[in-house]
Amino acid sequence: MSSSIQEVQEYVHAHGMPLKGKILMVASSPALSEQTGWLIGFWAAELTHPLHVFQEAGYEVEIASTEGGKIEMDGYSNPTDASGYSAHDVISLGYMQLDWFNEILENTKKLSDVNALEYDAIFLVGGQGPMYTFRGNNDLEKLFTDFYESGKPSAAVCHSTTLLLEAEKSDGNLLVDGKTWTGFANAEEEFADQAVGQKIQPYWIEEEAQKLSNTNFKVAAPFSSYAIQDGNLITGQQQNSGTAAAKMVVQQLSI
Repeated sequence: MSSSIQEVQEYVHAHGMPLKGKILMVASSPALSEQTGWLIGFWAAELTHPLHVFQEAGYEVEIASTEGGKIEMDGYSNPTDASGYSAHDVISLGYMQLDWFNEILENTKKLSDVNALEYDAIFLVGGQGPMYTFRGNNDLEKLFTDFYESGKPSAAVCHSTTLLLEAEKSDGNLLVDGKTWTGFANAEEEFADQAVGQKIQPYWIEEEAQKLSNTNFKVAAPFSSYAIQDGNLITGQQQNSGTAAAKMVVQQLSI
């Protein structure tokens, strides 16, 4: 029998484990890649690994998406995918066996229905979808900036950092002005393109970030765990950086 999110939360309270606060995770709704023709969405590990960190630390988590409703993980990120690319991802595989987790993926809150005041932090989930659904998304830019300007931990990992290429603060300056941050690296894009034999993304985040003035975009070795904390802006380089970024969020919330 499946358990609703409410039932899970009631169980936590009933067993003497009061929740410390509430974190909003935002994932891409399903989209179609103009480059590959693939159905794309969120990268599994970039949702499940941070989710595990947040739940272990005692936080309630709600997942929203750009359009609401059902969200889909990128095929290569699914540990059961025939490619075997993410077969090592036992955390995602474990969550996939849980009825309540699958219910969450079927029924995400629509971004426009989110009230930032209800949450203590925001965490943007990466994947291939954000390159189409996050870039230029004014509603998401405003929501993320509202969290940031309220002093709340504001995190983004991998391709979700595309939002930061254009997100502006209330004063009209880019949110990343004067900030050090990271995201999916050119070297990682090149590796991915060579692996599948074609150009996957419509643009590269590092390449676009290098065109911006007054900001410091840094990357570490390809596919290493790398996250940067600059004030309450927290960014992670790619799918192996979600845990590190999530731990920074928890650390800030604990202060």
